[in-house]
Formats: sequence, C-alpha cells, structure tokens
Amino acid sequence: MDIQSIRQNTKGLSGKFFFNNAGSSLMPQTVVESMIDYFNQEEQWGGYEVADRNSQLLESFYEETSKLIHCKPSNIAFATSSTDAYAKALSSIIFKDGDCIITTINDYISNQITFISLQKKLNVKVIRVKNLPNNELDLEDLENLIREYHPKLVAVTHIPTNSGLIQNVEAVGKICRQYDIIYLVDASQSVGQMVVDVQKINCDFLTATGRKFLRGPRGTGFLYVSDKILEQNYAPLLLDMRGAHWTEYNDYELINTAKRFEHWETSFGSLLGLLEAVKYANAIGLEHIEIYNRKLAETLRQNLENNGFKIMDKGMNLSSIVTFCEHNGDLDRIQKVLKENHVFFSMSYKKSALIDFTNKHINGVVRLSPHYFNTLEEVERVSQILESI
Repeated sequence: MDIQSIRQNTKGLSGKFFFNNAGSSLMPQTVVESMIDYFNQEEQWGGYEVADRNSQLLESFYEETSKLIHCKPSNIAFATSSTDAYAKALSSIIFKDGDCIITTINDYISNQITFISLQKKLNVKVIRVKNLPNNELDLEDLENLIREYHPKLVAVTHIPTNSGLIQNVEAVGKICRQYDIIYLVDASQSVGQMVVDVQKINCDFLTATGRKFLRGPRGTGFLYVSDKILEQNYAPLLLDMRGAHWTEYNDYELINTAKRFEHWETSFGSLLGLLEAVKYANAIGLEHIEIYNRKLAETLRQNLENNGFKIMDKGMNLSSIVTFCEHNGDLDRIQKVLKENHVFFSMSYKKSALIDFTNKHINGVVRLSPHYFNTLEEVERVSQILESI
C-alpha cells in the first residue's frame, strides 16, 4: 500500500490523530468529490433526470460490492445503514409464537434490543451461546442448543462494537448449514478492515455499514442475501415497487434479486459515495488492509499493556478495535489526555455491552480503532501520549 498517497487523499488527517474508525471513519477525497458532483447535477437537472443519466454508473454499485464480499451482484441490496439492512432481513422471516433465535452475548446492542422486542411482541425465545474461558464461542454449546431448540434463526455479530474480538463466524456457518438454519451475520465492524468472504462464512444474510472501516458516507450500507433465500422467496415484510411488480389487483411478483430488499426512494448521491468507497477499498485490496491493520492494532495493544493499562480485548483472534482502561477501571484521565492531544477516539459503556461488560466487571472502556491510513509512527506517538498517565 502507498500510505503517503492514501494519506494525501484523506484531508481530515491534518492536525489530529484519528483513531475512531470503528465509530465513523474519514472519507477519502474521491468519495466526497463523487457525491458533490452528483448533487451538483441534481441541482441543475433534478433527481429523476440525473438518475437516468447515471444509471449505468449507479448499477455498478452492485458489481463492485459483490467483489468486496465475494458473491454475485444479484445478492446485493443497498441500505441506509447496517441496522436498516438488519431490520429488513429479520422482517423477511415469519416468526411464530414459541420460535427461537440463537445469538451470542457479544451481539450488537441494537440487534439485542430487536431480539428482545420480538420476544416481547411475538413470544420468540432468545437464547445466547456460552463463551469458552478464552472468550471464544462455545461451538459445542451452539450445536447442543440447535438440537434442543430447533431455532428459526442464528444471528452473530462478526466483531462486537465493544471489543476487538473477531467471532468465529465461519465455524458457526458450517453448523448452520449442517442443520439447515437461517444464518444472519452483522459485519458492520469487519467489512472494510479485513477480508470478508460470504462463501466461506456460509451465511444467508450479511449486513454492513458504509461509515465505519469502509470509509463511506453516513446513511449508507448494504445487505447480502444468499441465492437460497432469494429462491425461497424471502422478502421484507413491507415491500414497495422497488421490490415487486404489481401484477394483479391483489397480487404482486417479487423481483428475482436482492433489490427486493430496497425501497424505491433512494439517495443516489449517497449510494454513489458508497460505491466510490468500495472501489477504493477493492483497489487497495482487503488482504493488504487486514495485514497492515493487524500490525497497527498489535503494536498499540502491546504498547498500552507495557504502559500499565488493562486491555479488555479477549480472544484468540483480535481486530483493529483496541479497548482498554486503567487497572482500577478509571476512564476519565485517559479521555482528558487524549482530548488535550487531539486524539480522536470513542467510548463504549456498559449500557451498550450489558452482558459482556458485566462478565468483565467493568463499566466502560476507551476504544481506539486505527486503520490503514494511520502509520506506526502515529501509533507510537499516541502510546507516548498515554504513557504520561
């Protein structure tokens, strides 16, 4: 990777250490310019005309995104966020009284709340897989739970927002295939920072956001839908004319691609921004990004541990999300020093990771999430800044 060229194309790096890519990353200049150009066109000719003029370019979003996660363009739907994609995927599954969802203790807060909502409204059981002592998923427990409860769905967050843990989604996928269980993966924190291959994961649905490690605009994301799900006519609960053709007074026919999970009204300028972000990541290569990010995160963790901080990322396979606190659990001094030195970071509190943080006996963590536009020199400088504590 040409780090200097990447940094020159990232205007927001000036005057700061940007380590909050797990929250909302910095867009490359090319992403911003593509959106401005599109909106300038809309200013002149109106949205309908501009969409027609750019139809071939907009359609390339599906081709480019399919390369990112190793599927076909027909498996991709644009979404306004990962949560939007997640809700549409869930709504396509007809849950009945007594049905079961199996998830993990590390699933994303919004997903957990959605499951509890289904539990309250439809009497759906929510069962969570145990973790092993090393914080990895207990796959034997998962298989036992599947045999006992015959779940309608298994849902796993690839990388939790509150931890650097990378959950073993591929192993879960093998088990789901064996028992023919619908499998939903939240890849919001993994797409863009590492290789994500839906063929290896063997999932039925996968959701992603644009604003995090993919470096796209807010208000964008996408949904992957497998061929099996499309062929079995799964569709979101609330369709519109983007997803189906009105064929009779009281009937419709689903379109045969994942676009059935989209709505007709779309911000095509935002979609174009996400397209540029995906193209940018594909051009660099996710395998290169993953290797480089791992080196940044490993160096940062080691430095923080050497400086006396308590690292809260537990597991055999860790990502570019680094969470830590002082040994007494204090966060205030860390936040103060980082802000004074223009280090961009984020916090994760117990309310966002209720089970995980209860088990870890902490109320919150500081979250640093370096990305491929950061340098090892920046990692060392941030480490030195924190050493003063």
